Amino acid sequence: MVEHIVLFKFSEGTQKDQKDEAIHKIKNLKHEIPGILDLQSNYNFSTSNQGFEIGLTVRLETKEALEAYGPHPKHQALVAYLKEIGLTDLIIVDFEI
Repeated sequence: MVEHIVLFKFSEGTQKDQKDEAIHKIKNLKHEIPGILDLQSNYNFSTSNQGFEIGLTVRLETKEALEAYGPHPKHQALVAYLKEIGLTDLIIVDFEI
């Protein structure tokens, strides 16, 4: 199994309703992309967040499932939406479990 972790940072102009919609779209990926065993996403409430406002964890069956996840059309549509609403930075961590 593989754990895929992403932290998202947005511009100051990104509205809360846009971030809410981003979380909704992220959570929908669980039902749209094969190989996902579990997916969680929500607002980061840590006071040590360094400006990263939303977190995502995706547990996938295999490394091959992770490799297919990135270019999947539903994932690419999400990435386009995040950029459109003001995504400014990401941290991505992938590891086997």
